[in-house]
Formats: sequence, C-alpha cells, structure tokens
Amino acid sequence: MGFFDKLKLSRLKEGLTKTRESFHDNISRITQGRTDIDEEFLEELENILIAADVGVETTLGIVDRITEKAEKETYRSETELNRMLMQVMEEMLMESHEFHPADFDAGLPVKPYVILIVGVNGAGKTTSIAKLAHNYNKAGKRVIIAAADTFRAAAVQQLQIWADRAGVPMVSQGQNADPASVVFDAVSSAVARDVDVVLVDTAGRLHNKAHLMEELAKIMRVAKKKVPDAPHEVLLVLDGTTGQNAVSQAREFTRCVNVTGLVVTKLDGTAKGGIVLSISRELELPVKYIGVGEKIDDLQIFDRGQFVEALLGKPVDSRQ
Repeated sequence: MGFFDKLKLSRLKEGLTKTRESFHDNISRITQGRTDIDEEFLEELENILIAADVGVETTLGIVDRITEKAEKETYRSETELNRMLMQVMEEMLMESHEFHPADFDAGLPVKPYVILIVGVNGAGKTTSIAKLAHNYNKAGKRVIIAAADTFRAAAVQQLQIWADRAGVPMVSQGQNADPASVVFDAVSSAVARDVDVVLVDTAGRLHNKAHLMEELAKIMRVAKKKVPDAPHEVLLVLDGTTGQNAVSQAREFTRCVNVTGLVVTKLDGTAKGGIVLSISRELELPVKYIGVGEKIDDLQIFDRGQFVEALLGKPVDSRQ
C-alpha cells in the first residue's frame, strides 16, 4: 500500500471513528465474560447491528451465520468469541456486490462525460459536486459545473462559492431560470471548449415527484442534443446521518430516475456508518463515493475492503 493509499485509509478510519467506537463498545459489552451464545446474546447483537444501520437483511444474515457456527464450535474465552464474531461480520459484509469506479485520472469513455447529480436538499449535493470537480480537476481533467438547481433560493450562489474553491468554471443563469436551458448552455460550452467532464446540479424537490421527473427528463433531452448518449451517469447523493431514511429516499429516487450509483455523505458525523453496507446490499446499487469530512478533498472512491477494515478496526483478508 502506497503513501497516498495509507493516507486515504487513515482519513477513512478517522471519519468512521464514531461508528467504530460505538460498534466495538457494544460488542465488547455483550461478550464480556461470555464463552457461549444464546438467544439473549443473539437478540442483543441484532439490536447493535441494526442500531449501526447495517440493515435488516445483512443483520439477519450475520445472526444466522453466527448461530450456525455456535452450533458446531465451542469458545474457551471471550477473546475467541470476539474473534469469531468479527470474522463472520467481515465475511458477510465483504460478500455484497462491489463496483469500483475508475480513478479520477483514468481515461473517460467519451468527452464530454456528463454526470447528473440528484438528491434531496441538505443531503450534501452541492459539496459533493464541488468535491467531484476538485478531484477531476486535480487529476488533470477540464471540468464545467452546470447550476441547474434554479428553484431553491441561494442554491446558485452556494454552488458558485464551491466551484471557486474547486477551481472550476460554472455555467448559471440565476434563480428561477429554466434548468434545461442552463444544462444546454453548459454542455454546448463543454463541446466548444473541449471539456472532459460536465457536472450537473439538479433540484432536490422529492415531494413533487411528477414535476421532478418531468424536469429531469427535459434536462436529459436537451443534453442529448449536443451529446447524444448523455447523461453518462446519474449519481444520487444520500446523507449518511439519516440512517434508514436514506434507503427510503434512494428507493423513491430510483422510481423517478435511472440512478447508476450512489454518493453517501457525512460519514464523519454519525455512529451509523453501517448504512453504506445496508444501501449497497439492499438496493443493489453501487456506492461509488463516500464523504468522510467537510474539506474539499474529503470525498473518496468507495473501496469495500478498506471500508470494512475501517468499520471493524482490523485489516481485511485480501484473499476474499
């Protein structure tokens, strides 16, 4: 593991500190003085996993697998019991489908590569766009941001501040402008200026699904006038601190939009980091990026192995 990989893992572990400490404290509490597993123990373990937002499906799988092991094996000490629990959880969490997006400095399949960013207001959509822009820009890509969330007051101004921090240009027409018109201008500019990536901010009005769907469909139509296969990605931004509400939001958005991947934010401010594994397993959508802090370089490409290591506090067996 190189220096930058170690730095990334260190930052990830730092971001997941609250989850890991809460998780380990609770596991230690229920295993203290124990060498056997009974119904009371399994019920407490189930509660701990669900409280960490590991998800019902994954939690039940972990509990079933531990039950099977307990019927076949005996444990001479609390340490052995702890080791078995961690091993089972690691195996279960590592089994979920994984998708690795290409590194930011990798070649793009087309140019301009148009990415639509969707998500409810307050989920961290604006900062995620800026962080994506920063990473692409740092990797030598030319980037344009389209400020197509023209409905919400101050959305354009906020995005401009973040675009300036990322060091990339932004195309906007101000509040209440036609979002599709903004996108058309941005994509036209990208084609004319040989830009690599277009990041499109969109409105986060989930309460009016029909309007949202109509608006997104219009945005896609006008983008295709300049780039026929646009958008190439639709990323849904979810707030990791909202727990299972994030899963519900994702289900609602996927009914309206063909989401291709997820960005889970604010993992540094919650003890429920297991939500990342719950989302990827239950929704069968790849978590592509995670936000582990407020700084502009605190967006990471999601690596399941490193995430499980940061969550459980132990290195993952690379052979899995």
